[in-house]
Amino acid sequence: MPKRYWLFKTEPETYSIQDLAGKPRKTDMWEGIRNYQARNFLRDQVKKGDGVLIHHSRIDPPAVVGRAEVVREAFPDPTQFDPRSKYHDPASTESAPRWVTVEVRLVEIFPEPLPMPRLREVDALRGMLLLKKGMRLSIQPVTEAEWKTVLGLAGSKRP
Repeated sequence: MPKRYWLFKTEPETYSIQDLAGKPRKTDMWEGIRNYQARNFLRDQVKKGDGVLIHHSRIDPPAVVGRAEVVREAFPDPTQFDPRSKYHDPASTESAPRWVTVEVRLVEIFPEPLPMPRLREVDALRGMLLLKKGMRLSIQPVTEAEWKTVLGLAGSKRP
């Protein structure tokens, strides 16, 4: 099956790309997803080796700031079982978990963030879900053409 590409949104005051960079092996769980459509992407389609664009939301302007790679496919998100976690879900059980997470490894932080107004100027990105009005989904598919365009804009040296 061909490699897929994704965009994962995060609020940098909660968890930034720099937080990921500070983790051992630059690897961490992408926890706390509590939207069923996003969960379904994680559970059913996101696979080991897939590319991930990291997007900082709730900044002005929101921007794509780097990329990661999926290193572990969907498994139960442990925060759903922890009553001290803000992601705790008392209706979820270990025998029937409701929420999943994946593990990602940082590949690179872009030298300069790619703000949404800049991305909107690029014809090749006109259909990108991120740029659709009202799109708030935290896990989104990205086409291969969009992936290559964003990496080109970022000046990424790696494929």
